[in-house]
Amino acid sequence: MEMKKRGMFILGIAICIAVAILSIMLEKLIPGDVLGSSIIALFMGTIINIFFHPNWIKPALKFTSKKILKAAIILLGASLSVNTIMSVGKMTFFVMVFTFAMCFGGGYFVRKLFGLNWKLSNLISAGTGICGGSAVAAIAPVIDADDKDIAFALSSTFLFDMIMVALYPIMGTVLGMSDIAYGIWAGTSVNDTASVVASGYAFSEAAGDFATMVKLTRTIAIIPTVLVFAYIGTRIKQKELQTGSDGKKVNILKIIPWFIGGFLALAIANSVGVIPLEISNIMKGASKFLMVTALAAIGLGTSIADFKKAGLSPMFYGITIDTLVTLTALAVIWCMGLM
Repeated sequence: MEMKKRGMFILGIAICIAVAILSIMLEKLIPGDVLGSSIIALFMGTIINIFFHPNWIKPALKFTSKKILKAAIILLGASLSVNTIMSVGKMTFFVMVFTFAMCFGGGYFVRKLFGLNWKLSNLISAGTGICGGSAVAAIAPVIDADDKDIAFALSSTFLFDMIMVALYPIMGTVLGMSDIAYGIWAGTSVNDTASVVASGYAFSEAAGDFATMVKLTRTIAIIPTVLVFAYIGTRIKQKELQTGSDGKKVNILKIIPWFIGGFLALAIANSVGVIPLEISNIMKGASKFLMVTALAAIGLGTSIADFKKAGLSPMFYGITIDTLVTLTALAVIWCMGLM
């Protein structure tokens, strides 16, 4: 019986990997780089769930969506570099500060209008303000977010990206934006990396290059954001236990996520040149593949009924926050005289 369970567990993980591979193949077939493999895997898994959702696959899905996701986050650190931050940070710092403030500060008030729980609203805000799916995936474990919330957050940011990839180049042309101004605008307000690249190069090659650099700089915000939410999650757990019958307190040092330590270590090592470029690229590719595999598992464990139950509130919240961030970035760029 134990061998059979182990075999089913391995088979479940293999199914997640198969969905991930197929998603990556489909991403390459879709022109324009407007649809990333992560969101393809999420939706493909959700569709498969309609016809295939046996109980025996649940342990494998839980392992893949939690453990493998954390491994992907650790490896993501190898793609970050302080050198990139320094090269474009001075020009984009204030834009990012105001867009982050809008995402999380404005999001605090907007979420009440749509009746969202704080975990889901902050996942959407993180995806909007930082780097789409990677930020959602990084923050989810430290706040104990449900897989359903992750799926809702990714879906809402994806919807906005699909719209903005088409509209950003048109709006940039109408506004008469320079390549640098447009690159900052797209790099600080479009969510997913693939969407930033697509919208950037649709305007011009120079704008695409700069938007990509800005996006990579923006990604570094994952580090302080995750640490802040780890602290918030710890405080909430402390209050929950203190109001319980046993009155035990939570040890903060034990709750700070261990995988963030690995993420930081790789980011620092890559920044000082310890990791060779070839190895860094391999680790970055491995991170993406594991991330897609984890999102495939989340999709396989999410049903269409879950989306129906959540209603349109997450989508409307995401579109509202994204629109506010777009306008905020544009206003700051104009005030800085970059247009």
